[in-house]
Amino acid sequence: MAPSLDEGNNSLFNFVVQDGYGVKGMVDLGLTKVPKPYIQPEQERIDKQNARTCPLQPIDLSKLNGPEHDRVAEEISRAASTLGHRPFVLRTSAEKKAVYRKGASPSPLVKYGTSFVPDKEEALEWKDYISMTYTNDVEALQQWPKECKEVSLEYLKTSVEMVRKLLEVLMENIGVKPDNTKIDALTGFKLVNMNYYPTCPDPNLTVGVGRHSDMGALTVLLQDGIGGLYVKVEEDIEDVGKKGEWMEIPPVDGALVINVGDALQIISNGTYKSAEHRVRTTSTKSRVSIPVFTMPNPTEKIGPLPELVKRDGARFHEVVFQDYMNNFFSNAHDGKKSLQFAQANN
Repeated sequence: MAPSLDEGNNSLFNFVVQDGYGVKGMVDLGLTKVPKPYIQPEQERIDKQNARTCPLQPIDLSKLNGPEHDRVAEEISRAASTLGHRPFVLRTSAEKKAVYRKGASPSPLVKYGTSFVPDKEEALEWKDYISMTYTNDVEALQQWPKECKEVSLEYLKTSVEMVRKLLEVLMENIGVKPDNTKIDALTGFKLVNMNYYPTCPDPNLTVGVGRHSDMGALTVLLQDGIGGLYVKVEEDIEDVGKKGEWMEIPPVDGALVINVGDALQIISNGTYKSAEHRVRTTSTKSRVSIPVFTMPNPTEKIGPLPELVKRDGARFHEVVFQDYMNNFFSNAHDGKKSLQFAQANN
């Protein structure tokens, strides 16, 4: 039974989270105002009017290994060490989605959820998602939702090829000889999400996703033409932005967005910066984004590469990635606070 939107928080929380109807199910009830559990504190709201738009053009990866390889490689390295984020060239029924909700999914490879960690958040995020873990092609085609399994698998495999090429370039640019062992250690665990951000009656009060960095190595993001993705500038960049500013990353037709994640910041000993980012909601059209996350296997130990420690000293200590994941998911989104778990002085 659908709750009245004027009822107490528990009724609405159960409907959206426990029963699996998600934000879309709530919006379908006919919202005219934002329910209290979704109203963000003032400091977390996204000021679209005063935000800058990223002026940087996409990097053309097709020019790698050609005459312009060195220039393109330098652009990639510079983007990863400053912004951590740069462009490179879910609408199904509540009943079907709820089948895959946490604790009820028939497959350990598929999970439907809403927000990030609803039980721990001061204010909920305006997002529903389906997450599909990759083990091998056979299990993906057997267990992923039939509505999207073939195209999702193709997108994931193509994205992983690109990630491996990018990691080779990034390692070379910090004086580390790339090899399959190092790259496999960073990308052994892969999953693809389908994120759905329904229309919101007042985007000024909500967020689609709160401030955070991804925990893995590199994330490949396909976003639609709606916009709403914002990244925090890590350090002053001439003609781009000042440290601490938020910039919108506008959709570019035919381009993908690459996020540097925490694992790459750790193994690069802080040379590359994970991208702190967030997502704004919209009132006119629902937004869809599809990220592919590449990260170490949970049992993998990650720490700064020895070549970099010898040169610069260790800025992070070695951690088992499962421990890092547990810490990451034990708290609501809070910028890049998760990185403190692996910092050398902790």
